[in-house]
Amino acid sequence: MMFNRKNIWITLFFSIFSIALGFAQDKNRFQAIENEKIAYITKELDLTPREAQQFFPLYNEYSQTLWDIRKEKLNGTPKNSFRGGSRDVLQYDAKEVEIKKEYRARFAKVIGNARASQFFEVEQEFREHLYKSLQNRRK
Repeated sequence: MMFNRKNIWITLFFSIFSIALGFAQDKNRFQAIENEKIAYITKELDLTPREAQQFFPLYNEYSQTLWDIRKEKLNGTPKNSFRGGSRDVLQYDAKEVEIKKEYRARFAKVIGNARASQFFEVEQEFREHLYKSLQNRRK
C-alpha cells in the first residue's frame, strides 16, 4: 500500500512539474515574439532611442486596449443584433477602428503623421512574417 501511495505522489509531482514547465515555455515564447516585434517596429519605423522610449509605452497601452476589446468580442455578453442574442461583431470592429484612430493621433505626437500611419502597415507586415515563420516550422 505504501508503494502505491509513493508512486501516486511521484506521478502527481512530475505531472504538476510538467504543466508548470509548459506554462513557462509558453511565456518565454510569447516574450521572444514580443521582443522580435519591438525590434521589427523599431527598425521599420527607423525610431531613434528617444522616440522608442516615448513610443513603446503608448504602443503597450494600445496593444492592451485592443486585447481587451478582442477578449470582449470573443467572450462578451450578447449585444443587439438581427439574430436575437448574438454579439454584434461590427460594433466591436468599429471600436477597434476608433482605438486605432485615437492611437494614430497619439503616435503622431511622438513620431510624426507619416510614421504613425505607417505603423499599422508595419504591424501587419510583422504578423504576416510571424505567420510565415510558423508555417515554415511546421513543415
